[in-house]
Amino acid sequence: MMRPALDPSAPAGGKDGTAGGKDEPADAVPGRGPRPAEVPELAPGEVFAALDTSPRGLSAARARDLLERYGPNELPRARRRPVWRQLAAQFTDLFAVVLIVASGITFLAYGLQEPRDVGTLQLAVAILGVVLLNAGIGFAQEYSAERTAQALEAMVPHTCRVLRDGERLEVSTRDLVPGDVVVLEAGDAVPADCRVVEAHELSVNNAPLTGESNAVGRTADPVAAGAPLDARNCVFMGTDAVAGSGRAVVHATGAETEFGRIYRLAEAAPRQKTPLQIQVASMARRVAGAALAIGAVVFAVRLPTGQSVVTSFVFALGVMVAMVPEGLPATLSVSLAIGVRRMARRHALIKQLLAVEALGSTTVVCTDKTGTLTQAEMTVTQVWAGGPPHPVDGVGYAPSGEVADATPVRELLRVAGLCCNARLLPPGSPGGPERSRGPEGRERWRVLGDTTEGALLVVVAKAGMDLGAEEEAAPRVTEFPFDSDRKLMTTVHRTGAGYQACVKGAPGELVGRCTGVEWEGRRGPLTGEDRAAVAAAGDALAAQGLRVLAVARRELDSARPAQGEAESGLTLLGLVGMLDPPRPEVTDAVAACRRAGIRIVMVTGDHPLTGEAVARRVGIVRRPDPVVVTGARLDAMNDEALDALLAEPSELLLCRVSPEHKMRVVTAFQRRGEVVAVTGDGANDAPALKHADIGVAMGASGTDVAREAAAMVLLDDSFASIATAVRLGRAVYQNIRKFLVYLFSHNIGELVPILAATFAGFPLVPISAVQILAIDLGSDVLPALALGAEPPEPDVMDRPPRSRRERLFSAAVVGRILFLGGIQAVCVSAVFFWHIGSSGIPFDEFTKDTPVYREAITMVQAGIVLSQFFNALAVRTDRQSILKAGILSNPALLAAGGFGVALMVAISYAPPLQAVFHTAPLDAVDWAVLAGLGTLPLLADEARKAWLRRADPKGVPR
Repeated sequence: MMRPALDPSAPAGGKDGTAGGKDEPADAVPGRGPRPAEVPELAPGEVFAALDTSPRGLSAARARDLLERYGPNELPRARRRPVWRQLAAQFTDLFAVVLIVASGITFLAYGLQEPRDVGTLQLAVAILGVVLLNAGIGFAQEYSAERTAQALEAMVPHTCRVLRDGERLEVSTRDLVPGDVVVLEAGDAVPADCRVVEAHELSVNNAPLTGESNAVGRTADPVAAGAPLDARNCVFMGTDAVAGSGRAVVHATGAETEFGRIYRLAEAAPRQKTPLQIQVASMARRVAGAALAIGAVVFAVRLPTGQSVVTSFVFALGVMVAMVPEGLPATLSVSLAIGVRRMARRHALIKQLLAVEALGSTTVVCTDKTGTLTQAEMTVTQVWAGGPPHPVDGVGYAPSGEVADATPVRELLRVAGLCCNARLLPPGSPGGPERSRGPEGRERWRVLGDTTEGALLVVVAKAGMDLGAEEEAAPRVTEFPFDSDRKLMTTVHRTGAGYQACVKGAPGELVGRCTGVEWEGRRGPLTGEDRAAVAAAGDALAAQGLRVLAVARRELDSARPAQGEAESGLTLLGLVGMLDPPRPEVTDAVAACRRAGIRIVMVTGDHPLTGEAVARRVGIVRRPDPVVVTGARLDAMNDEALDALLAEPSELLLCRVSPEHKMRVVTAFQRRGEVVAVTGDGANDAPALKHADIGVAMGASGTDVAREAAAMVLLDDSFASIATAVRLGRAVYQNIRKFLVYLFSHNIGELVPILAATFAGFPLVPISAVQILAIDLGSDVLPALALGAEPPEPDVMDRPPRSRRERLFSAAVVGRILFLGGIQAVCVSAVFFWHIGSSGIPFDEFTKDTPVYREAITMVQAGIVLSQFFNALAVRTDRQSILKAGILSNPALLAAGGFGVALMVAISYAPPLQAVFHTAPLDAVDWAVLAGLGTLPLLADEARKAWLRRADPKGVPR
């Protein structure tokens, strides 16, 4: 096909090859490209003068000057915290601050003691070691997740073709400047915002900016001023040229492009704290406050007894350390990391650890349509030619499937295939858009050109026809491209009998130009009855959410007919219905979200009818009267009206919305206390993705801006992965509660003996701070991690989402902590005072080196360790008996508990550890007593669960 080109010898206005020399246009602004408001309204010749360039492009010297002035054509790098700041942030956690202060004061106490007690120094070093260990684990987990996320590729193309000094060059997109003349062909990614000055059937896909996947024709003609994205003579950074060719003059680069505008909007959107962040921070404040208060009370009680200030302080410090769950930060980080790894195995990349749990509390999902619910691949599903429809199976661009009873519609499909400019590319073919990989990086069939035409090429192949042979038998001689006024496209072909016009387009336009029909073996005039049948068939296809095209032909005598002649007196061949098919797994995922009490709202830039049709196919809409709201209607609503709309329990579809609309809707949902997840793949989705509680971007088809803004990236682009991630996120929250009960219950077992000794007047602590740290890190962390790896319970998706206002320490959780912790506390306190009292030694004669005292504190430590082993088994389930769940079903938990017991044995018998912990060896009777008491928490909790099951057999676990 011949395509005229600009004359490279056209005269330039300036000596350096530019239209206006080196003087800047009047409205140029340092730091951005000139963007005259009237550019879309200018004729192509006037555009060059307005943008200070010429048809020959810029000179090399001029381009260098502009690059120095306006900077490289790239989006600003995302602001990332330096590594040292990420590491330093690990020490700002409130638990870490409390422990750092405690360590510092303990070092000071050691320096003030006379004589100095090595145990005090050991305590100071141990506390500081705990802080460093927690910081190291937390930093390693977050750093690993962030580095993985940074491995995603940038979207903007690396090179582009421009005219410089009249020559066509390939330059880096970073070096593109305002005034450059860019050469575009099908398959090219647009590198900057440009005004089209030459277009030959040029079409672009603006989906990354608008959310609509339709190819949109471009023209070089002037258009009326309006919204930038509505200008049909402009193309924009980050979009793709899908058909034709052309040339365009750059008028904005980098952050000043429409792509950059959305990027800035996303950058300005605040990153929301997850519910878990808020609750952990609240818990830390409460626990730290309680530890300081109780420590101060103990210090005040012991000071009047005659002990030194330093000794009283070290005693009070033991109380504080007993209340602070030193292993919680590391346990929380690793538990979340386990959730990250589980989700990664299901194609969901989590960039922020806390986002794992946020998924589990999601109450609303605002989902995009194209590429998220659908496959982003147009597919012909029905062909109609005067009789019953001919169904077409198979989805996507892979030509696998068939047309039912294809013989009667072969001529219709032949004509439709000849009237196409797109190309169908098999896997591995060069050319075409880069975003053409399926799940797990596998290449797939793709279309170079208009996606609607691609669907026609596929259905021709499914009918068993060789389009290449048909094109050789009827070569194209001329073409009348599609435009939005005619809504038709016509190609003229030479045949053995003369010439033939092949026409496709909107039924409302094309059928009116037809005078005859040829279908179902009949050839004759187009009667009123036929027109009614065509209208009814078109309505039936449209009601199914299909995009409908009509196909016709006409025999001609000339190779160069007038357009009016080629597109009148046509013979109608029939209709073709196509759609962007939903992903097959989405329907089940939507149903799972509904069962889980999650509201799904479609938020799309597409047409309301198309959006509703897809929503019905996947189950988002089931009622006959969904509420469909357009962006224009949202603009007319104030915040009160929007809040009232979202409060209605209706099935809601938001269509024709902008990035600002989407972010406003997310904010309104959050105002109502909802936990909002947002899905999207385009740059237009980025602000809402960042502002949401959990932003979910598409990894295979998504833009770099969307992936950067999101907290989670779906590597397979499947909405079904969201339902799986919610299930895992809920399991993470359940497991966090389990190990909170586990960790805090033994804190009670550590604290109560100390308080009992204080008020009983015993001069020494029943368990030292160093022993407490050994329990918290040596015996408790591994079982807590094993609890964090518990799989989701079977009914986790049958429960409603938890409220944003629900606390980690709910009444049920606190009650269970007190129940289990109280049993442990009574047992170990009884053991301590029984052993001390049976010795017959008065309290005031006990010293740290008294053998009975060392045996007593060893029994307290061993009693807590053994009871926690059985406690871990108890907290695995809320209501179900551990016998039914299976004692051996979590071997990691048994191994972790066994390690803790083995460590306790070593502390009791190994001389080096005896010296550090001031312990003594226990005999067999001691171990038997401790083991018997240790089983009491498990037995008591089993009794509690049995009572709950009898009282409320259908109760939902809390």
